[in-house]
Amino acid sequence: MGADSVERFSSRVDDYAKYRPSYPRGVVEELARECDLKPHSVVADVGSGTGLLSKLFVDFGCEVLGVEPNAGMRAAADRYLAGEQRFRGVDGHAENTGLLPASVDLVAAGQAFHWFDAARARVEFRRILRAPAWTALVWNEREVSGDPFLEGYEALLKRYAGEYEKVDHRRIDAAALASFFGDDRWRTVKFRNEQRFDFAGVRGRALSSSYVPRAGAPGHDELMRELQRLFEATQRDGRVSFVYTTRLHYGALA
Repeated sequence: MGADSVERFSSRVDDYAKYRPSYPRGVVEELARECDLKPHSVVADVGSGTGLLSKLFVDFGCEVLGVEPNAGMRAAADRYLAGEQRFRGVDGHAENTGLLPASVDLVAAGQAFHWFDAARARVEFRRILRAPAWTALVWNEREVSGDPFLEGYEALLKRYAGEYEKVDHRRIDAAALASFFGDDRWRTVKFRNEQRFDFAGVRGRALSSSYVPRAGAPGHDELMRELQRLFEATQRDGRVSFVYTTRLHYGALA
């Protein structure tokens, strides 16, 4: 994980913690059915950020090691999961977690794998995992069509957020997953997820993304003005919906 990918969220921590979506409980239920995940299993949540995915595993009863290189994100996770004895934050990277060999039952990564050096992370995951080396990669993939707000929001990002298409996690396609897991050693399950926001929530959700220009940066003011116009044109009862397809890719690393 490069220095830029670690630090690019440092100014987004508060918005990320407040406005990013969590993950459906079905993610854990699927892993329990298919990957022998149990309460008290040890999970390494790599790139754990503010702790959204970690919370899902903690609530299931797992012991969770939240591996996160960004100090601000780790601190936010510690606040979010304060009092949860089954969670511990770890200063580490996907390529060098600092965890002991064969010490975890599952490696999970939520909204993070596209920032990893996949080949090096794979070696590290194999080192820290117990057989059969179950690994789960999860993304909340925002829908971009079928709704005027969603379509308009996508168009605004393409117009004003110059880095958007460079860092979009949709770059991780079937070929990249097959290379990571091994051919025919992984499967994908999808879930629906949704957030409803007033305009303050929409603004915060936008600013939680590392590619959206911050206050004072070129394009910020224009994006915020256009975003408010879009919200006013598409809101119902003062709110709009961000709709996601949550994609869970999982398998046993060869």
